Amino acid sequence: MRSTTPRAALRRAAGGFAAAGLLAAGSLALTAPAQAAAPEFTLGGPAETALHPYPATGTPQKASLDFTVDNPSEDEENGAFEGEYTVRFDLSGIKGVADVAFGKKGSADCTVTGTSAVCHDWGIFPGLSTLAELHVTAAKGSEDGDTGAIEVTAEADGATFTSFTARIGIGGPDLSMERLPFRTELKTGDTQPVPVTFTNNGTRTAEGVLLTLRYTRGMEFTERYRNCEYSESDGGMGSPGAWTTALCSFDGSYEPGVAYTLAEPPAIRATERAFYDSLLYRIEEDGSAARAAQRAGAEYSPGKGATLALRKAPAALSADLDPSDNQQEADFRTANTADFAAYGDRAKGGAGDSVEVKVGFRNRGPAWIGYIRSGEDVATVDVTVPEGASVVAKPESCRGVTAAGKYRENQTAAPRYFCSTPKSVREDADFALPFELKITKVVEGASGKVVVRNPFLQDPKLRFDPEPANNTASLVLNAKDSGTGDSGATTGDGDTGSGGASSTGTTTGSTGSTGSTGGSGDSGGSASGGSTGPAGSSSSGSPGGDSGGGLAATGSVALTTGAAAAVALVAGGVLYTVSRRRAAR
Repeated sequence: MRSTTPRAALRRAAGGFAAAGLLAAGSLALTAPAQAAAPEFTLGGPAETALHPYPATGTPQKASLDFTVDNPSEDEENGAFEGEYTVRFDLSGIKGVADVAFGKKGSADCTVTGTSAVCHDWGIFPGLSTLAELHVTAAKGSEDGDTGAIEVTAEADGATFTSFTARIGIGGPDLSMERLPFRTELKTGDTQPVPVTFTNNGTRTAEGVLLTLRYTRGMEFTERYRNCEYSESDGGMGSPGAWTTALCSFDGSYEPGVAYTLAEPPAIRATERAFYDSLLYRIEEDGSAARAAQRAGAEYSPGKGATLALRKAPAALSADLDPSDNQQEADFRTANTADFAAYGDRAKGGAGDSVEVKVGFRNRGPAWIGYIRSGEDVATVDVTVPEGASVVAKPESCRGVTAAGKYRENQTAAPRYFCSTPKSVREDADFALPFELKITKVVEGASGKVVVRNPFLQDPKLRFDPEPANNTASLVLNAKDSGTGDSGATTGDGDTGSGGASSTGTTTGSTGSTGSTGGSGDSGGSASGGSTGPAGSSSSGSPGGDSGGGLAATGSVALTTGAAAAVALVAGGVLYTVSRRRAAR
């Protein structure tokens, strides 16, 4: 069997051209350069895979396994290995246990002969790349408890490889989480139980289970339990403490075909910070590998309350053998508001002088705003430069535009700047943006403007903000008075100073993605229709609407963007996989 991809063909062609070029260069060289140390690459994939037993009728259920190669170089431009290499899969260890076939994913050309497979490829770029995809099923005649292993090796001129072993087994525990019927339209202070219930749909007992509860800043459990450990992180949302993760361990044996539920369900509450929030709840067999994957390097502290306990549920759930249902999620919308108050600054100087100013906004709460599903920026800070000055330094999150807000190629000395926020803004955030201005001409009382608005320029209203009057402030140069200590707010903001020291959870202007004149998803600029969230709640339009607006359901909370992925999902027939991941190519 042979698998050929366009990428592999291009790589082989590039390899031939590169070799020809090297030969031509070599014919002109009088001396050869010193040889660098041979690079070392690491082969990888799922360390352990449990397969569903061969069925009495019908076709066996397959698991799809991605085998990878990791180039540790961090040099994106020059760190690639440019040469041919060969990967060998020794399948003799799973003879009679499992059958394999190569899928379409991966860059290598693979051929299977008997109990071995040989794959050829060219070039290994920095980071993690998929070599090949194997579809694995239980072999006819195999029995529950049978095990075997696939040995993966590789070789190339001028490089070394660390080999990899993938263990395969038949049968095992299969924990399936029940979806809970939450109320998703809430008011601050609303509390509801979380009666987590799961069943073991596998063929063997699970020895100990690990419950993961992961929830955003606006929600909290009313108690922190003794057999749980807790951690807070930004979870890729750009705000400290955007997510809390609780890992709760339960000893004991959890039998096949039996459902289990929490003896005393914990209660979750919508806090005074709540607006758009999510809860993830996940069950898996406990163990050091599972804990390491869920911890993801974060620091945890133990709870001090009662002990959370499990008991057998009255009835089993449906016999769903798909391990991807180990995890469920719910989204909540809480009727609440957040007051974004803009502040400006004042400075004085002569012609040719450079002055530093700091502008931005503070969230006066009570709600935090986090666009969890779409990952859109919460807001844009729109800065108009005062007459007689030009910008010589700006935050990375700001981009220059024309006076009318149109695209501008030259980012130097633009008359106006759009500065994007992260996808979340805490209830106590001070979003400060430092600028350096050069005074090209002294204009007494020259005034620019600072506006915090919706990222969608044509629809600037922040619909969660009940006080639009303080969304605008002034940036003043060479005012007639002494001009110290005044925030420059044009709306009676009441804040003093030019941004001042940030409060706890400060978000600075140097973070966040590049702003845009358009918006979509949660940002309030979307023209898309409604969608149904994972908790069964309907969301229509954009969460930029009023406090009863919808939440865009654009994928798993756990898997939103590259940066956010803190919870490892288990897919297909893989009961548990842990591997070191770099940026997948």
